Amino acid sequence: MKLRKVTAASAAVFALALTATACGGDDGDSNGSGSGDDKKITIGIKFDQPGLGQKTPQGYEGFDVDVATYVAKKLGYSEDQIEWKESKSADRETMLQRGDVDFIAATYSITPERQEKVDFAGPYLLAHQDVLIRADDNKIKSPEDLNNAKLCSVTGSTSAQNVKEKLAPKAQLQPYPTYSACLPGLQNGAVDALTTDDSILAGYAAQSQFKGKFKLGGFKLTNENYGIGVKKGSDLKDKINKALEEMVADKSWEKAVKDNFGPANYKNEPAPKIGDIKS
Repeated sequence: MKLRKVTAASAAVFALALTATACGGDDGDSNGSGSGDDKKITIGIKFDQPGLGQKTPQGYEGFDVDVATYVAKKLGYSEDQIEWKESKSADRETMLQRGDVDFIAATYSITPERQEKVDFAGPYLLAHQDVLIRADDNKIKSPEDLNNAKLCSVTGSTSAQNVKEKLAPKAQLQPYPTYSACLPGLQNGAVDALTTDDSILAGYAAQSQFKGKFKLGGFKLTNENYGIGVKKGSDLKDKINKALEEMVADKSWEKAVKDNFGPANYKNEPAPKIGDIKS
């Protein structure tokens, strides 16, 4: 009899504890202090592009990071609710289609081929293919001057090959594994020029160890409209466009450009008209 009384009492205490826990959980959820803390948004960026999207010991920085952070805030997410995910160029469409990320801001040029697979908000930056040369170089003043010049060619990139085929057939392509690997060679004269999007070149040139050592040619060889990629049919597209419009209007866009590209004297285009998708 004594054992049965203890068991009954224990059961009553256990049931009371469950009720209190359940009430406490409901109360936390109702005022937003419970599940709200777990809210996250996953954003794809580049991890290896100084000035645009770069992972550092201190965190993440660059123009794309600033744009994505601003957009996330307008969507209701604080910085500590952002999960950054590396989005390499070849993986971007697949990551969006699989739902690995909510959106991607990673020097993502809008093209007809990509628009068949994903949707784009923006554009939020108009870039151009250009060349980076030494600051004291007065010989390369036009694309034609790249004839007989040593032009850095990065594995997997078509930028240098396009220059050779269309503008400077006598350019001497010098293979390097990455753009960052080209910079010491450009500095010491092993190569004469490096070519890719001007925004990317400006980001590299703005690094502290290279400040004042390089300059952009200003050739504007192509138009590259950077957009924010979202999954096809996502309602995020319109929400992101609205956030980008506000970023331009309150001058946060202009500040982000100056903060990230200013040290390279990057002559950026004005902010493009948001929602005016051109490829």
